[in-house]
Amino acid sequence: MKVSRSFSSSCSYSSITPEIAEHIRQTVGEESVITGHEKLEAYGRDATDLIRLPELVVEPQGADQIQALLRLANEYRFPVTPRGLGTGLTGGSVPVCGGVLLSMARMNRILSVDPRNMIAVVEPGVVTADLKKVARAKGLFYPPDPASLDTCSIGGNAATNAGGPACVKYGTTRNYVLGLEAVLPNGERIMAGVQTRKGVVGYDLAHLIVGSEGTLGVITKLILKLIPHPPAVSTLISFFPDLPSTMEAVTAILTGGHIPSAMEFMDRHCLELVGDLLTFESFERSGAFLLLEADGLPVMIQQEIEQMGEICLTHGALDVFLAPDSHRRNKMWEVRKEVSLRIEHHSPLYVPEDVVVPIGRIAEFVNGLPLFEKRYTMKIYAFGHAGDGNIHLNITATDRNAGPRIEQGISALLREVLSLGGTISGEHGIGFAKKRFLPLELSAESIFLQKKIKNIFDPLHILNPAKIFD
Repeated sequence: MKVSRSFSSSCSYSSITPEIAEHIRQTVGEESVITGHEKLEAYGRDATDLIRLPELVVEPQGADQIQALLRLANEYRFPVTPRGLGTGLTGGSVPVCGGVLLSMARMNRILSVDPRNMIAVVEPGVVTADLKKVARAKGLFYPPDPASLDTCSIGGNAATNAGGPACVKYGTTRNYVLGLEAVLPNGERIMAGVQTRKGVVGYDLAHLIVGSEGTLGVITKLILKLIPHPPAVSTLISFFPDLPSTMEAVTAILTGGHIPSAMEFMDRHCLELVGDLLTFESFERSGAFLLLEADGLPVMIQQEIEQMGEICLTHGALDVFLAPDSHRRNKMWEVRKEVSLRIEHHSPLYVPEDVVVPIGRIAEFVNGLPLFEKRYTMKIYAFGHAGDGNIHLNITATDRNAGPRIEQGISALLREVLSLGGTISGEHGIGFAKKRFLPLELSAESIFLQKKIKNIFDPLHILNPAKIFD
């Protein structure tokens, strides 16, 4: 379990005085303002253990209200923290400097789905799964599928450039954002990007804002690329004696010309947590689990999934099983998705990290994880997106007071990732929780330039302060 951690920040901004609060009410409308300690508690956290209550919440229904709020923020110098639906894992939507929490939950309309041009226009508060369902009803496919797709928002996905299992074949959220509308920190509204499949006019401001974690602008509308929905999906699961042999098979599949639509793995620690959901004899002997999917025309994917299964067996898989129907497929995905929930509830101290290493070095990296466990007296649950090297390391300890030791272990793990040519975050972002590690990966010159960009967009630093950078 995670223990909520409140904190005070060194931010220096104006408090929301009764006079300022009244001005906000008059400007954005009384019905869009939320106050009261009990109501504010729900907005003071995300999926991390960080908690800081805002002084006031504004929940707008349109971009004009956001423009008005940000103009007031510049006038009175109070901070504004944008929030999607609060599913982030780095404290990115936690209002660490207090001020106003800008909730996008009510801006949740799917404005259009255009089958002829294969685009969707949505507001940022749309739940990701809802868009996928509406697109599917029209024969279209919105591929990004973060683990929290039933509860996360498209706007939050865009702010963090969220990924998911489908990344291996289809890419991340950024690959599906053609254009967007955003309100800048000074209250001005801009359109960036295009409504077409290509466009190279000027700097790519749309894709600069995507992934900026709400520090450069508030996304108020998104123009998204859709593709034809694949006619069929085939799923295969395999059990391996250990994690390194699993990753060798992953590399062989990818370098052998196969492009699965999902490639998910779990290590032995994870299997021990979800063993009651697995009714396979080989489970008891296995040290790792691999789930593979192929989508496309039925005849083609059947041949491809069988070939991938043969590669697994060649690289030491104990057993390979097909999940030919949707019921069995859904059961396997339930097992995969249950892991992170059980890790969190099973462990007194729990820190989620999501690193990425080059595909050819995944086996080398995971082979070294037991050494880190022993050296820092911690348990590492490894699972995630094997196809793009995005490994979720859920680092746990049995002692809630082991924080300093775990911090040392995490730092050492991240340094190892970087030494292999990897990156310290694949899809969670930096937010507040990981910004202390930023200098491990980025040079001083790079950080300086990025801070300059922030200063151009937001010279008073009123939008989502204390995130990514100090």
